Amino acid sequence: MKQLSKITDGLIGQPMFKLLVKVNALEKAGKRIFHFEIGDTDFKAYQHVVDATKRALDNDQTHYVDSMGIPELREAVCDYTKDSLGFKPEINQVLIMPSNSIIDFVMRCIANPGEEVIYPDPGFSTYIAVTNYTGIRKVGVPLREEKGFRMEVEEIRKRITDKTRLIIINSPHNPTGAVMNKKEIEEIALIAKENDVYLLSDEIYSRVIYDKIHYSPSFADKCLERTIILNGFAKNYSMPGWRLGYAIGPVDVIRKMGILFQTIYSCAPPFVQYAGISALKGDQDVIEERIRQYKKLRDLIVRKLNEIPGVSCLTPDGACYVFPNIKGTGMSSSEFADFVLEKAGVALLPGTCFGEYGEGYVRLCYTRRPEVIEESCEAMKKSIVGGIE
Repeated sequence: MKQLSKITDGLIGQPMFKLLVKVNALEKAGKRIFHFEIGDTDFKAYQHVVDATKRALDNDQTHYVDSMGIPELREAVCDYTKDSLGFKPEINQVLIMPSNSIIDFVMRCIANPGEEVIYPDPGFSTYIAVTNYTGIRKVGVPLREEKGFRMEVEEIRKRITDKTRLIIINSPHNPTGAVMNKKEIEEIALIAKENDVYLLSDEIYSRVIYDKIHYSPSFADKCLERTIILNGFAKNYSMPGWRLGYAIGPVDVIRKMGILFQTIYSCAPPFVQYAGISALKGDQDVIEERIRQYKKLRDLIVRKLNEIPGVSCLTPDGACYVFPNIKGTGMSSSEFADFVLEKAGVALLPGTCFGEYGEGYVRLCYTRRPEVIEESCEAMKKSIVGGIE
């Protein structure tokens, strides 16, 4: 009997997309669903980005281009990095590709099966998914609510071994919304240097931050030696469907990732890349206005969640998620998620989708309309009160 390759045995995918298929089927069957399960938004993409995409299509930007990315976009990334992080990378330090794929490509280019990657737990599901199928060993650093869900430096330090190849940090953080401070970032950059390991800084939410400042470990080496930045357009520019991002890192790492990208994808669509140029060089004030709107939504959902019996929710400092504690309901994360989907029509993710230390929590993406937040939280409250009674 024919068999598939052993490497495919470890493929687990992304839980948010699996749930999306399920809830879409429920909607098709007539059930009202409140969508909080996936990191998308009810807000439209910026018009100047849409217009740039249309212009690129009209101008026949539909052919093969440089696998590393068109020079105009890579230069725009260099300029944006200088403005936002204080250093200008060389163009050969920049690779254009889907942001989520960067996680996979970085791990496969720098770590062998059996070697170790240190990552935040709970943390973005792709960190777990990639290690699961590649045979790279994942080493989770527990994020604790009492510490504001920030990655603790000493917890990283004591997990370093002679097999450690990579440390992953994510600030602002998915799923908790935690933002690391300058001292923490500096100390983690020092740990990476002292132990001669790579440091992947997932900065996909770097613009989605409230009353805090985003710090990047790239200050230490300007991405020339060990730091690799992951960034993109889905979150910062409300462009999830464009699937566009970029990596900045040491030349040898970026070159190797570029060959892997060329092997699998050939190149990113040029009309999508021209949209990226428009995003980086266009009016940035519209982004700041949207972040102010997100902050209002954050405050609303935190307030409403804290009104639900058995639920408590910290106020996150960044990203577009809340990570409420649901232990007071007496349900596990999965039980809670199943319960509110069935009883209240609310689709959210169990915290265990993001690692074992996510047990007792759930994740909701709150970039939704205010009335959706109000109605869904009231529905959850009513269902839980009824369940308790």
